Amino acid sequence: MKHIFAIVLILTLTSVNADVTAEQKLETSHLLDFVRNTPCKVIRNGKAYDGNRAVTHIQNKYDYFKDDIATTEQFIELSATRSTMSGEYYTVVCGDAQPVRTKDWLLQELKNYRQKEGS
Repeated sequence: MKHIFAIVLILTLTSVNADVTAEQKLETSHLLDFVRNTPCKVIRNGKAYDGNRAVTHIQNKYDYFKDDIATTEQFIELSATRSTMSGEYYTVVCGDAQPVRTKDWLLQELKNYRQKEGS
């Protein structure tokens, strides 16, 4: 009986901490590459960062919140939307265009990616 309980417990814990879907991994990877390769500047707490520095920060937040993320939209919300310290929204400035929130920018890119991939 103890063995059955242990097996059930292990299966339950495994399913709670299960990896995200392969599709979500591909989408997240695409978005990280999109940020890394952008010519735009990501503004975080009043400072402008190039794509490489911005993606490092987003990846660190993703690693921290990974257990709470099950969808690509949650990845964007928890890792690339706003500062957990100041509460300020991150924005993106591309050339002379007006700043947009990174959340909106990444959700649009996710939409474009899904349309292209036929998801």
